[in-house]
Amino acid sequence: MKTQLIISIKIFAFFTVLCGIAYPLLITGIAQLVFPEKANGSLIIQENKVIGSELIGQKFDSIIYFSSRPSATEYNPMPSGGSNLGPTSSKLKQLVVDRRAQFVEFNQLSRSENVPSEMLYASASGLDPHISPKAALLQVERIVKARNFDNNQKQQIMKSISELSEAPQFSFLGENRINVLVLNLELDKLDNN
Repeated sequence: MKTQLIISIKIFAFFTVLCGIAYPLLITGIAQLVFPEKANGSLIIQENKVIGSELIGQKFDSIIYFSSRPSATEYNPMPSGGSNLGPTSSKLKQLVVDRRAQFVEFNQLSRSENVPSEMLYASASGLDPHISPKAALLQVERIVKARNFDNNQKQQIMKSISELSEAPQFSFLGENRINVLVLNLELDKLDNN
């Protein structure tokens, strides 16, 4: 009995060191060598300051920026997750109605405008940094007006939306999308020209 206990403790210690220390260090080392940018969180750095991550959505509620999709966690990455509201939830239905009305009013669209679903529903993680190109295009007029852009700058925004649009992952998972933070950084570059 005593020998079995000692053997069990040794096996436990071996696998703790192997799986809890050696394996994570090996994988971290490989990740840092092969793709360090992604291993460190795909951070966007400007003037030696971290602006954000390409992987985590941020809240943009200023009239001069493209709006992000809603977040159930208010863009806090620590309690990442959805709202767990189902399709029969009256609270979810009301949230969708309210979000639609806010999006239409904020962007001065017609009430009959078809608002993309990502602007009405929070993602499962609550931190999705992407919106569809259509959702971005619906916001262009508001931004042009708020920033007093001319027609040339408007065309540059349209070009940025087209160029920054990403295809579905592996060509079949998801839909075309655009990273809101990256798009807003491009927008600021236009403003500085």
